[in-house]
Amino acid sequence: MTAENSVRVVAAGDHFVLPSLITRAVQREVERAEVRELRLGWPLEPFGPVAEVREASDAEDEMIEALAGAQVLVTQMGPVTEKVLAACPDLRLVVVCRGGPVNVNLDAAIQHDVRVCFAPGRNAAATAEFTLALMLCALRRIPQAHEPLARRGSWEGASYYTYEESGHELEDLPVGLVGYGAVGSRVARVLCAFGARVMVYDPYVHGEIHGLRVASLDDLLRRSRVITLHARLTPETRGLIGARELGLLPRGAVVVNVARGPLLDEDALCDALDSGQVSAAALDTYAQEPLPVESRLRGFTGRVVLTPHLGGASRAVAEKAARIAAEEVGRWVREEPLAHCLT
Repeated sequence: MTAENSVRVVAAGDHFVLPSLITRAVQREVERAEVRELRLGWPLEPFGPVAEVREASDAEDEMIEALAGAQVLVTQMGPVTEKVLAACPDLRLVVVCRGGPVNVNLDAAIQHDVRVCFAPGRNAAATAEFTLALMLCALRRIPQAHEPLARRGSWEGASYYTYEESGHELEDLPVGLVGYGAVGSRVARVLCAFGARVMVYDPYVHGEIHGLRVASLDDLLRRSRVITLHARLTPETRGLIGARELGLLPRGAVVVNVARGPLLDEDALCDALDSGQVSAAALDTYAQEPLPVESRLRGFTGRVVLTPHLGGASRAVAEKAARIAAEEVGRWVREEPLAHCLT
């Protein structure tokens, strides 16, 4: 096969999964594939150069221009719409560097005979670590102690060094996990290392777990001084934790959500914070993002830790995502079964 009809790959990155990360990952996959071809005699369709598109999240026309003659697109948030697919008849494979192809019109991809893959698990470790960090911040009031000293030179945060104001430690603390997937299982393992009394509710997970399996969500809530959410967002789980569920918690419990904002009824949480039913919360995701200026959550700065959806933001996540995507490209070129394909 000549260079003119080799596989052309477009790397459409953004400020997080950089185009250069995707390009390097694809090039490494090509090098490994070429070695395998030499050793095993596999036919390898030759790659052409990898074209790069920067900040592709809202660049529909730029995507169409870049994809001219390309068979493969690897992207983080580049829009793969009906318009893009119709304008790019050579496109055969789209790999999204995310846990789900939210930026791809899957129905249109099927109609245009385009395979769509994604990169599951790329941010599980980062999100688990961030969950533990937010949990500790909420329990020990670290941001609230930091702010007056760092910004105003005030020692008032020392008031937390009193019995009434001091926080809780994880050792022997009953912590309930709602969901036990890739993230929840990692959180459970680390909490067990801290000596927390870990309880898990997940009706879809069987086999051994770290901690005590609890048969019902209500039972988990009644027994947990801290709950942390790790469920997938589905029609069944939307609003999973509302006023009734928060009312089942022991008074003064702590709520942590680094999963999906709509799992938690934010108004109900604010009511529970007002009443003291919930003493503190740590949130990284919200029902509406960015968090509206008028959100009631902003009124609890002394008891609520808020971060702007950073749980999956680590350099390792971007590198893993590019690697997983490049491996799918390699499988497609070698005509092997795709590992994470939805179409």
